[in-house]
Amino acid sequence: MSTAMFVANPRALRAPYPETLARILNVAAGDESRAWLSHWEAISAQPTPLVELPGAAARFGVASVSVKDESLRSPLGSFKALGAPIALMRLILRLWPNHPLDPRALIQGRYREMLTHLTVISATDGNHGKALAAAAQSIGCECVIVLHANVSVEREAAIAAYGARIVRIAGNYDESVEHAAKLARDHGWHVVSDTSYEGYEAIPRDVMQGYGAIAAELVEQSRDARFTHVFLQGGVGGLAAGVSSYLWEIYGDARPRLIVVEPRQADCLYQSALAGRAQKATGSVDSVMAGLACGETSPLAWQILEACVDHFMLIEDDDAVAAMRALAAGANGDVPLVSGESGAAGFAALAKLMSDAELARAAGLNAQSRVLVISTEGATAPGVYATLVGEAAAAVAARRDERLAAVAP
Repeated sequence: MSTAMFVANPRALRAPYPETLARILNVAAGDESRAWLSHWEAISAQPTPLVELPGAAARFGVASVSVKDESLRSPLGSFKALGAPIALMRLILRLWPNHPLDPRALIQGRYREMLTHLTVISATDGNHGKALAAAAQSIGCECVIVLHANVSVEREAAIAAYGARIVRIAGNYDESVEHAAKLARDHGWHVVSDTSYEGYEAIPRDVMQGYGAIAAELVEQSRDARFTHVFLQGGVGGLAAGVSSYLWEIYGDARPRLIVVEPRQADCLYQSALAGRAQKATGSVDSVMAGLACGETSPLAWQILEACVDHFMLIEDDDAVAAMRALAAGANGDVPLVSGESGAAGFAALAKLMSDAELARAAGLNAQSRVLVISTEGATAPGVYATLVGEAAAAVAARRDERLAAVAP
């Protein structure tokens, strides 16, 4: 692996969580979001599993490898089920400040009559749009989703199934973001996007706050053995910021080492780390890791990431596919896991680092390391998954459930 694919961030702090950043993302708002989401029928009532992979740990030469399996968060199949509904709920609370709306009743559709003329819109690579469409359907407002040329027909159908109106454009993700903003201006609709830009920060902040639920569960699930390293998927930076800010506020200067992972051809966060400010990707942005195929860093997320992510790294599409297959196979006797193209990125990054002794040392990975990766999605495009893995997701899930039932107390 080339050292050009892995860079240390000289601006990362080992200090208590700064008050300036707490005004953007904080534990209290993350916990409030988690409580609101617990009343939505599309979210599992239980925390997503934290699965130990002792076989992988032995193969990589670390103390432990744990996978937070977000495929089981929701029928929506990914962590994005946490962000879009919270952003939509907080938007509605701001739009009707004089109505004493109960957020728990809102997500259950009990204000449907007053919201029929509200329309929200977003561009998406798939999962965010599906989550927004599902939340809008539950709440009772209209939803329009803009899809770019590289979003599969399979993902389009999954979004449309939740009642969203689909608009197709010929360009890439960033062009779909611009098109959604134009449609919103022309029609008086509200953009609910997971990436920030100048003058548009409140909603992306709310999306990131929703992702704090993952970190809150991790804190509860790992009380007896804290992680030394956490791998976080890149994209525009929202997931990484939502999870890392929560962990930083909880653990302060004893926070785990944070490593952000991106596709080589969608390297906007990596380039931001090199430049010291939010940057665009230098590649073609057409990765098999569809959820991470983002060309522009969210400036709001970058404020968090610049201050706490210790390393940024790039992986190839082939690395992600190999990780999907290894997780599905339950290699080395581990529990099989259904992890989609973007979901497997953290595990792929760990495997890549541990294949190079020099880079493993640079990342501080050794026999004492307790590593967390987040499988951010399951088979959100089942056809793509089956083609890449060579086995249907349902078959992998059946083997997973059989193994977990066998080891259950």
